[in-house]
Amino acid sequence: MSDLGGRPPIFETPEEFKRVADAYFASCLQSERVPTVNGLSLALGMTRETLLRYAEKEAFSDTVKMVRTRLEADWEQRLAGPNAAGTIFWLKNQGWSDLQKTEVSGPNGGPIEANVTLDPSEAYRRLMNG
Repeated sequence: MSDLGGRPPIFETPEEFKRVADAYFASCLQSERVPTVNGLSLALGMTRETLLRYAEKEAFSDTVKMVRTRLEADWEQRLAGPNAAGTIFWLKNQGWSDLQKTEVSGPNGGPIEANVTLDPSEAYRRLMNG
């Protein structure tokens, strides 16, 4: 199996990839370090971009997604801690969003209609008074 970039793969099997990733998470826990995408990439002996390309390989897709989910779960737990702003920033960089979308429409999903009646003398008064 060749790497997506044409080079030999760093890992031959998803199991080997997971074993190294698990060792990274264990070392973070032992040293009380926060696991990060770049830290994981370095532990795996690859760049962040290569890590993302491994997710594109059918055989590795689920394994990479689970490892990334494990990273996100750790950062989600930090939302309850004292540095929530940093955690929110990190999660947004991982594709999360706090965007709320609200749509307003008229009856049966149609347009909103506005009927304004203004008597001419009132319009003139408003125009003159700014």
